[in-house]
Amino acid sequence: MRETDLSRLEEGQQALVTEVREDGAMGRRLRDMGLVRGTPVRCLQVSPLGDPVAYLIRGAVVALRRADSRMIRVEPL
Repeated sequence: MRETDLSRLEEGQQALVTEVREDGAMGRRLRDMGLVRGTPVRCLQVSPLGDPVAYLIRGAVVALRRADSRMIRVEPL
């Protein structure tokens, strides 16, 4: 399948994380949330204005800004 970034998933779509392209504090926070290679992620809901977006990550619902989700590479399922 083709790789894309997390911000491009549509509601209900699932993917596997392939890479986090962010260093520093934000990259560390994303990895601490469980966003590491092979982690399944599901896009649950896009807010009415499009930002933030709710994702299901390892059993927890996490809201991410699109700017941050663009740094996460995924492979759609």
